[in-house]
Amino acid sequence: MILVADSGSSKTDWMGNRPGDPVRFHTQGINPYFLNAQDIYKIFSKKKDLGFNPDEVTEIYFFGAGCSSPDKHEVISNGLSLFFTNAFICVEHDLLGSAYATCGDKEGLTCILGTGSNISYYDGNTVHKSKHGLGYVLGDEGAGTHMGKKLVTSYLYGKMPQELGVLFAEEYSITKESVINRVYQNPYPNTYLASLSKFMTKHTDHPFIAQLIYDVFEEFVQTNIKDYANYKTIDCHFVGSIAYYYRDTLIKVCEAHGVKPGKILQKPIEGIYNYILKKEGLLV
Repeated sequence: MILVADSGSSKTDWMGNRPGDPVRFHTQGINPYFLNAQDIYKIFSKKKDLGFNPDEVTEIYFFGAGCSSPDKHEVISNGLSLFFTNAFICVEHDLLGSAYATCGDKEGLTCILGTGSNISYYDGNTVHKSKHGLGYVLGDEGAGTHMGKKLVTSYLYGKMPQELGVLFAEEYSITKESVINRVYQNPYPNTYLASLSKFMTKHTDHPFIAQLIYDVFEEFVQTNIKDYANYKTIDCHFVGSIAYYYRDTLIKVCEAHGVKPGKILQKPIEGIYNYILKKEGLLV
């Protein structure tokens, strides 16, 4: 059986080509900047509902956030091989998976707007190296972490409208001390910040929230997309929950700058899975 994975920092989506009934399951995000090989092994050793024997898996194609260098590839490969002992394992950056799902074999820009953000140019065969994707401290423009930071700082600085501030504080038990502790003392501060952005889905009609969403996408376009000289002549595709749920605003911002929005997918896993199986000659 072939397993294909698309992993962000929050969640990993998996698909496998079990005859007649493809395998689908989820695990927590598997990012080599936050987990080591033993951590990855523990994720699977504690999961009792896979629905198949791990020895059945002969190939794994893993596309993940943070998998941008050989040493990070090795962390993922070592962790997976501890559990899937019979599998050949290929680890690639999530941008390549995004390109497979959106561009296929055609040229385009491929963007990720989920917990974090990234962008790269894909020539139809290769994802070109990007200077973006600096992570939640230095970058992540337009992502859930960016939105979460904007929300919580506006609240703590007293700039959030009062009626929203009351609801925000009630939903997340927000205090200056709790936020600082979660961001600077606890693990996974990026996913914590991104989780705060879910507040916006209930209040998209409020002018303050609408403007915040517009502003973070504006920053992504200005900082990331417009760095590419050909951004007006090729399609610009997006994957990730932030791009998907706020796609109307994203399209509006793109069109205001002459960007041609292409596919906008909440989850690229099915597109990646189909691409890999076609490449393997298992899907027409």
